[in-house]
Amino acid sequence: MTTDTVDLLVIGGGANGAGIARDAAGRGLSVLLAERGDLGGATSSASSKLVHGGLRYLEHYEFRLVREALGEREVLLRLAPHIVWPMRFVLPHLAGMRPRWMLRAGLFLYDNLARRVTLPASEALDFRTHPWGAPLNGESRHGFAYSDAWVEDARLVILNARDAAARGATILVRTAFTGAKRDAQGWTATLREEGGEVRTVRARAIANAAGPWVMQALGETGVAAKDRIRLVRGSHIVVPALYEGDQAYILQNDDRRVVFVIPYEGRFTLIGTTDVPHDADAGAPRCTPEEAAYLCRAVSRQFRRPVSPSDIVWSYSGVRPLHDDGAENPSAVTRDYVLKMNTDGAPLLSVFGGKITTYRRLAEDAAGQIATALGHAGAAWTAGATLPGGDLGGRSSAEFLAEAARRYPFLPAAQLRRLFHCYGGELDAVLGQARSAADLGRDLGGGITERELDWMVRQEWVRTPEDALWRRTKRGLHMTEAERQDFARSFQEVRQAA
Repeated sequence: MTTDTVDLLVIGGGANGAGIARDAAGRGLSVLLAERGDLGGATSSASSKLVHGGLRYLEHYEFRLVREALGEREVLLRLAPHIVWPMRFVLPHLAGMRPRWMLRAGLFLYDNLARRVTLPASEALDFRTHPWGAPLNGESRHGFAYSDAWVEDARLVILNARDAAARGATILVRTAFTGAKRDAQGWTATLREEGGEVRTVRARAIANAAGPWVMQALGETGVAAKDRIRLVRGSHIVVPALYEGDQAYILQNDDRRVVFVIPYEGRFTLIGTTDVPHDADAGAPRCTPEEAAYLCRAVSRQFRRPVSPSDIVWSYSGVRPLHDDGAENPSAVTRDYVLKMNTDGAPLLSVFGGKITTYRRLAEDAAGQIATALGHAGAAWTAGATLPGGDLGGRSSAEFLAEAARRYPFLPAAQLRRLFHCYGGELDAVLGQARSAADLGRDLGGGITERELDWMVRQEWVRTPEDALWRRTKRGLHMTEAERQDFARSFQEVRQAA
């Protein structure tokens, strides 16, 4: 049995948990984070992969949430330009849906609720002449375009965890929190590792960021809570690319929901999401045939090229642990977060709800409350600190890529671009002194070399082939089943050597 003594135990290694660990470690607290599976392995890697204010939230008068999210959009574009980048969204107008004046008014608010630095304002479009109307079926003649941002969601989690570790935090993956007891000095918590080994942690405070399992974790502490969460499943489908271009589409549906249609991984289109109450195991959500058909209908109604379930090459689902605000419609449940601090003894902070766009603000708020409760002076700092790989030396992404192409002329442009969007300013650290493709070792599948996989194992807590193929990268989408099986065999060899 291993015993650790820390200021803060963080339960959960999603975006919120990794963000809290990073912020707290940067304030000088000793931190241990325990994640029952892979980092970002649940909700945080199953999002729509957008950093956005939430245009539709304006209909529910959530102006504060939208303003905060829009502000965070600018922060994340600055802190991690290799995994967060601008994306232009096309919003067609259809008769019988929200009127054009309402869309125009909503976009005016969206443009002005928070200060824009890098993104252009919205504009009206005439699809009879604008090329972005070409993929549509002609039912919509007019629309609008506005800006938001894309994020590599699973990598956002990893980068926060890596920065937390660089600042002294201990990160434990595949280590389940099994219970904690409170006394006058703090908490005695037990953790069970994948192989069955038990660790004991003495912590002055606990941050419960267990996401869909937040109530379960609370139960393991013996602390009662009045707040509740609602589990809502969001499913996505991936099909071969429906159109050329980098623009995304946001489609109004006849149930007043919206569906995103987004260029994905160069060769595909990502379509999502649904909002369905989830009553099953939060650890194994699946896109149901009904959800897939719903998404296909929404796209087929407005695109020239219809989509059917037979076109789907991959699907994924995530369970959103939304703070239960009593709304009847799952789509109307707030995406805002609520932090509850229990100080009937050693501090216990629990996170209810939230969205990936505002994870940093949530973490800043949570770490600030915990530091205050522990009598620890520590100022907020993460808004100005780049994430690993985010420092491009004052160059734009395009400039950095151009220089990297000169340093690594043996790398195909598509492979170099993918590596940049994984590692950014750390590209040289990943590739080392490679002067030829042979220096990177074998291609294990999907363009992942031995050198890259070694980095993932040593630096990014990769423990299984799925961690590498579906979360650190999405190369599994570009491989056949036979190729994925070959990768799994090679993976074991590289991991044992690492």
